Amino acid sequence: MYSKFSRKNLKVDIHNLGYLPRWIIVVMDVLVVLFAFTFTFLLFKGTGLKYILYPQHFLLVTSLVLVNVFFFWLYRTYSGIIRHSSYIDAIKLFFSQLSVLVFFLCFNFLFDVYTGEKAFLNTALFINIVLSFLGLFLYRVVVKQTFEMYFSDTTSTKLIRAVVYGTDANAISVANALKFETPSRFKIVGFVDKNSQNASKRMLDLPILIQKKRLPALMRSVAAEGVIIADKSLSKEEQLVIVDQCLEFNYRVYTVPLITDWENQKEISRKVKNIQIEDLLERKPIVLDGKGISKQLKDKRILITGAAGSIGSEIVRQVISFGPREIVILDQAETPLHSLCIEIQKHQSDIKITPAIVDIRNKKAVERVFENSRPHVVFHAAAYKHVPLMEENPSQAVITNVEGTKNLADLACKHQVKKFVMVSTDKAVNPSNVMGASKRIAEKYVQSLSLKNSDTEGFSTKFITTRFGNVLGSNGSVVPLFTKQIAAGGPLTITHPDIIRYFMTIPEACQLVLEAGAMGNGGEIYIFDMGKPVKILDLAKKMIKLAGFIPDKEIKIEIVGLRPGEKLYEELLNDTSKTLPTYHNKIMIAQEIQDEFADLHADIKELILIANSFDNTEIVAKMKHIVPEFKSLNSTFAILDR
Repeated sequence: MYSKFSRKNLKVDIHNLGYLPRWIIVVMDVLVVLFAFTFTFLLFKGTGLKYILYPQHFLLVTSLVLVNVFFFWLYRTYSGIIRHSSYIDAIKLFFSQLSVLVFFLCFNFLFDVYTGEKAFLNTALFINIVLSFLGLFLYRVVVKQTFEMYFSDTTSTKLIRAVVYGTDANAISVANALKFETPSRFKIVGFVDKNSQNASKRMLDLPILIQKKRLPALMRSVAAEGVIIADKSLSKEEQLVIVDQCLEFNYRVYTVPLITDWENQKEISRKVKNIQIEDLLERKPIVLDGKGISKQLKDKRILITGAAGSIGSEIVRQVISFGPREIVILDQAETPLHSLCIEIQKHQSDIKITPAIVDIRNKKAVERVFENSRPHVVFHAAAYKHVPLMEENPSQAVITNVEGTKNLADLACKHQVKKFVMVSTDKAVNPSNVMGASKRIAEKYVQSLSLKNSDTEGFSTKFITTRFGNVLGSNGSVVPLFTKQIAAGGPLTITHPDIIRYFMTIPEACQLVLEAGAMGNGGEIYIFDMGKPVKILDLAKKMIKLAGFIPDKEIKIEIVGLRPGEKLYEELLNDTSKTLPTYHNKIMIAQEIQDEFADLHADIKELILIANSFDNTEIVAKMKHIVPEFKSLNSTFAILDR
């Protein structure tokens, strides 16, 4: 018998209780109004005074109830969900009761004018309205606190004890939203004030913790397991210090974007997420030359190759914002291209989007695209990029990265494309693998073509190359790989403990591609400021900690050895290159030695013929002839360097 009324069963019933119908809330409000009237009536009767001075008691009491109901309807006091009541509901109740008071005071005055006596005692009327307001307000508070008590119950799931970093309106909004999140994830135990201005004060009935020492020590004092960074006045450097301190002691770190006034609690709580590795890049926002890019792209026809890939698709998204007339999105991958089309169509309809399922190695198919679309600008992002795979398949690297680029570049000249922007890689610098060498040969070809065009009179296509390092989150990159490995419980595989890489985000890389394309006059190789190099071992440890695990205990890290063609570090310039600055502080021009078109063209033509014979040794030997600085590392092709 006892078990039927246990706390557990009561809890389940309350959790499963739906929202009350509005008519029930109105009935409850009317009962409160009647109770307040009765209490006031008896109170004044006990003092020998009359509340209702006119004999028609029933008529006046009925009118009092009906007027209350009318103002309940006018101010929609019943429309809020009681368990989620806020100060807005209190204000509605206040104005509804104030309106009732004003109405009956006016009624009393007019009644006195026409009949010579008052219907109500004004003092009693005032006290009645005050009691009504207090009753309506208090029963909502009781319901709200009851639900809050049950929803914060941790008997079924353990909530993460967290502090909110910040004491501004943004922090309060986040804490409020997380209080009523269903299902609950956090138990907020306090707010952290970095300015030490609110000692001994409380917000939302929670303590304000003054940060006099390192944050982990403060969190330990309240047994917190994580911190939610909601203070938007923090600089990037301050945020990085907080994250590093917390991760050092295996505390969880969460972040939330700036809250807008119109967002409801459910939307806010959904945005509280684990801080991402991208959030920790020490970068300032990139400022683009919007006018220059817009002049190049607005009302133009744009062709983007490799459009379904991580870089190509982001270029598509960014190009759209500059209002081109048409975008031809070209890729050989059917499903990703279809997904991109659906995504674009959801957000815009003015720009013509033309999908083209074409392999850039098929020159006739590519030419049909040029004939139909007649593009003004080409962004060439299609390429094979995985180093180990290309080391095993040199012919495919040459046919796609070299011949495919040659096809596009030649057709761009033939069809009088104004600008051709090629996306390259830092692996093309002093290449140590087949993939990097194939991209360097492609760079050489478009550069030599630009040199040849500059010697001819009349119209000529401007060829621009952009070169950058690893992109966080791109298909096949280390961050998505580590994410999958962490989700699977490890281990995380690293090729070498000392390996370092430069990183930037996909949007950053694509912004700089557009900027470089706008500023280029033909023949340049633009290199991007990649920021500070990142040690991959440190990156792996930080990602494990961000996921809430302890490196080498809960998630193992395995060193698997360098892969064929892999360097310990990448370069953005080869040994003989110099750089020139541009007006953009994150973009420089690499001054490379340019090859004569005729000699290079003959070599590349021969390389493509060899690639179609699939003789790997001969292919790589020819690549080394075209790119003398190509020295194979940790590869079977290293024998060709002797």
